[in-house]
Amino acid sequence: MKFTTPATTNPIDRLQVIGKPTDRIDGPFKTTGTAPYAYEQHKVAPNAAYGWVVGAGIAKGTIRRIDTRAARAAPGVLAVITHENAGKLAKGKYNTAHLLGGPEIQHYHQAVALIVAETFEQARAAAALLHVEYAPVNGVYDLEAAMNAAGPASKDKAKSTTKVGNFEAAFASAPVKLDATYKTPDQTHAMMEPHASTAVWQGDTLTLYTANQMINWGKKDMARTLGIPEENVRLVSPYIGGGFGGKLFLRSEALLAALGAKAVGRPVKVTLQRALMMNNTTHRPATIQHIRIGATREGRITAIAHESWSGDLPDGGPETAVNQTRLLYAGPNRFTQMRLAVLDLAEGNAMRAPGEAPGMMALEIAMDELAEKLQMDPVTLRIVNDTTVDPEKPGRRFSQRRFVDTLRLGAERFGWNRRNPKPGQVRDGRWLVGYGMAAAFRNNLVMKSAARVRLERDGTVTVETDMTDIGTGTYTIVGQTAAEMLGVPLSRVTVRLGDSAYPVSAGSGGQWGGNSSTAGVYAACVKLRENVAKKLGLDPAQADFSGGMVRAGGKALPLEQASREADVIGEDTMEYGDLDKRYQQSTFGAHFVEVAVDAATAEVRVRRMLAVCAAGRILNPKSARSQVIGAMTMGVGAALMEDLVVDKRAGFFVNHDLAGYEVPVHADIPHQEVIFLDETDPVSSPMKAKGVGELGICGVAAAVANAIYNATGVRVRDYPVTLDKLLPGMPRYA
Repeated sequence: MKFTTPATTNPIDRLQVIGKPTDRIDGPFKTTGTAPYAYEQHKVAPNAAYGWVVGAGIAKGTIRRIDTRAARAAPGVLAVITHENAGKLAKGKYNTAHLLGGPEIQHYHQAVALIVAETFEQARAAAALLHVEYAPVNGVYDLEAAMNAAGPASKDKAKSTTKVGNFEAAFASAPVKLDATYKTPDQTHAMMEPHASTAVWQGDTLTLYTANQMINWGKKDMARTLGIPEENVRLVSPYIGGGFGGKLFLRSEALLAALGAKAVGRPVKVTLQRALMMNNTTHRPATIQHIRIGATREGRITAIAHESWSGDLPDGGPETAVNQTRLLYAGPNRFTQMRLAVLDLAEGNAMRAPGEAPGMMALEIAMDELAEKLQMDPVTLRIVNDTTVDPEKPGRRFSQRRFVDTLRLGAERFGWNRRNPKPGQVRDGRWLVGYGMAAAFRNNLVMKSAARVRLERDGTVTVETDMTDIGTGTYTIVGQTAAEMLGVPLSRVTVRLGDSAYPVSAGSGGQWGGNSSTAGVYAACVKLRENVAKKLGLDPAQADFSGGMVRAGGKALPLEQASREADVIGEDTMEYGDLDKRYQQSTFGAHFVEVAVDAATAEVRVRRMLAVCAAGRILNPKSARSQVIGAMTMGVGAALMEDLVVDKRAGFFVNHDLAGYEVPVHADIPHQEVIFLDETDPVSSPMKAKGVGELGICGVAAAVANAIYNATGVRVRDYPVTLDKLLPGMPRYA
């Protein structure tokens, strides 16, 4: 099925199952411990050996020599895998660095060996006996020092730089100007489940039980890396304990599990110990962002520029922090640019809302600062600069843009009119109290996605697609879609996900997963409805599926009658035309935050949070709210504590575990309220939905930082906003 024109009325619009707040159907399996994760595949690999990954002890250089003798002789050791005996390995399409290092070392903790042993403890002990002699060379680890050497972020100039009008002239003549630089640090995904894989070979065929968000990408890259046919690789990932982008691509533990299992002739399971995850896998790159805005005294933006610098390994990509600035606010004279420096740190790549999350950490403080210069309310400033068209391509309208609605509703519900615009004026005992807000923005993406839906002989429905559920509620919305389309209760639907043996889906990433994967299920259900109607002798164009019955031409027949002799199957792929080019598809929102800052110690406490989201049809309000409050929590972490600290001499992230890399815990997070606007977007998909899981993080950190400024009068432009940055400027404690 090809989606080329905006959706009209379809069975999803009945909203008998879709749109209802529904408990996650995978919840009981997870809460009872019966959901098998990648490292817990005991039934299919009861005799699995254990692998321990050894990471490089330098950030750049070569391996002179590896002495494996003592490790091989250690009790229980079955094999030691290094670049010397791993065979010829290619680099996957989605990997910037080689997953197994040697002799060249590209970054600290790049995998250099796998110890396979009978027990986990034996593998770990033997790893300590491995002796690796390195020849280190100097590397580049400091983004600020590398700024001047940074080049274009892409060979495609349009992706690196955009220009509309004459920014420099308009900025120079603007009555009110803002010119400021902001910094965001390296950050890590810190998901609960570490990267883990269990590999099983049967002859020349590899089955990999792994934690991977994008099954088809992983399958293709594993085949490419090993140099074997794609049909000889099967990836299975039914449950994933969090990903946030860190599990989009094939990682070292998956490759090493496959190599180890091949070497020892039995299943091998490997997990990256937490101390390896930060340097061995991917992270959100640090940014330096220069923002200049010129405006009239009435607050209309006449000139806006956003320049961003980030770093990555050679052949890597940028943190696209200017994305939202190209689309969010009106203004006739515009300039955006991304520059990329070569750094010898671990691979920089996607982390929840790549681009917009760190970009709005800067842009939305800049807007707050501009509002203060104008002596204008920050909400009003954003409303004044709303636009109905793409500011860089005025001939292209937004498919839906209810940004102003989110601002106004959020301000009303939050009590924004109680905010004192003069910083440092509101006290509650020893606490200084402040309000802050920021826009939320994230582009809506759609991806080709397929599914197979089967009407079983007993009248139940089974859905199969290689789509993954990373804790987002995908099982449930996929089931809801099939139930709605076929007119059966959700309890009659079985959902099977995360297996490359199933039709290829969109996968989980970029907040495209929910809308795209359910659209694929919609297409398969349309095909199944046609097949069922024909089997029952009814006109497919007239057939209505509801209440377990199929009705057409005055007849009403039980759905299960069509499959009494044999299963009836529908399989199809949802593909997209050029609607995304004809219309700008984005999601919008507003974040409001109240903080209290200890007047003596500068300790920050977040007291209240509100998010208002406009993201098309909400398929399951219960799980969507869960996504947004989780994103809001990550935004608090970005604002106040998350900082993957670089040792700029030795080239590694120092705080590479959850003891040193701080993330919010329950005590850090107050009451969170989420409001979804009642909207549909027929341009997006037949579901009329859009993504929401990443919208919720965009702007949160800036809202917190703006609230801290309102409470204290201390403006921090270098995240995270920690005590040492606040204390020197705090009002005198009385």
